[in-house]
Amino acid sequence: MLRVLTAGESHGQGLAVTVEGLPAGLSVVEEEIAGELARRRLGYGRGPRMRFEADELTLLGGIRHGRTLGSPVVVLVGNSEWKRSDRWHQEMSPAPGRTATPLTQPRPGHADLAGMLKYGFDDARDVLERASARETAARVVAGALAKSLLAHLGVSVLSHVVALGGARTKSTERPTPADLPRVDASEVRCFDAGAEAAMVEEIKAAAADGDSLGGVAEVLAYGVPVGLGSHVHWDRRLDGLLAQALMSIPAVKGVEIGDGFEVAARRGSVAHDPILADEETGGYRRGSTLAGGIEGGMSIGGLIVAHVAMKPLATLNRPVLATVDTRTREATVSFKERTDVTAVPAMGVVAETMTALVLAGEALRKFGGDSVGELVRNHGAYVASL
Repeated sequence: MLRVLTAGESHGQGLAVTVEGLPAGLSVVEEEIAGELARRRLGYGRGPRMRFEADELTLLGGIRHGRTLGSPVVVLVGNSEWKRSDRWHQEMSPAPGRTATPLTQPRPGHADLAGMLKYGFDDARDVLERASARETAARVVAGALAKSLLAHLGVSVLSHVVALGGARTKSTERPTPADLPRVDASEVRCFDAGAEAAMVEEIKAAAADGDSLGGVAEVLAYGVPVGLGSHVHWDRRLDGLLAQALMSIPAVKGVEIGDGFEVAARRGSVAHDPILADEETGGYRRGSTLAGGIEGGMSIGGLIVAHVAMKPLATLNRPVLATVDTRTREATVSFKERTDVTAVPAMGVVAETMTALVLAGEALRKFGGDSVGELVRNHGAYVASL
């Protein structure tokens, strides 16, 4: 089991992440974690913050001489903007005091109003700073560690954008782990060059209007062993765990495992993946991926497929969304904050993180082991027994 806790606010001094449950002996390379954080900043249509924001890593605990110790791993992700900005030193100071200009025009589609009412705040910044997708940088650090662990079991996780605004790929070809550099080289992390051009045009048009765009990323996990998750309890079903993890990403409003929504319109005779004998391995394989690699709450072995839908961002570059000033109760428009036109390419990277965390946690539950070596041996013995 893996337990991940994050702390920190968007414009504060930084973020912290604690990962509990990693076995001893896992190699930790700071440059690899930094590389994952850099991938989170990818994508045409991102805001100016991505150009000057630097994620300053500090490996604080649970690691010695480049390897995990089996104790909780703690990593700090410093906010480089904090050092340069007197504004954020004042706005986000932990010292007693109050801001001179509280935000009282909550944005529709954001956590602002619900959080203000729930916690009794009179300043939306008390909510939005933590609700910000900046928090996902801390998750990506944890995801980098989970991906490293999964690599020892032959599992790879990647994503690509399949829809952005009104543009959608028509290709059925899916990238493999070897194609990841090509995906990341795309301006919108799209594997289909024709669709990529249409997506870029959509972003340009929305940017000219001061508007935002949503979209869909497909997440692919290759090499997943059969039997992760369980059918015996509702809260151990792998598809349920993945859906919850993916839905926790800010602005995500839909998750589909395999071709779930399309399959819902089919008859049962053509809605399931045929079971075939695999003569090469002596095991079994499927003739399609309609179920997304999960049946009865368990992985069926091989490829897991999920689609993650992100709504258009609730913060626009022109304030037009109707709201009410919570101080005066007068009708107004929501405030303008620095924002992206779209963050769908980055959302895909965060979706990889959440998928990797779920799969790594379930692999540890299934195979156990206090060290990486023990985990790998247990996994190998299980696979050999199938």
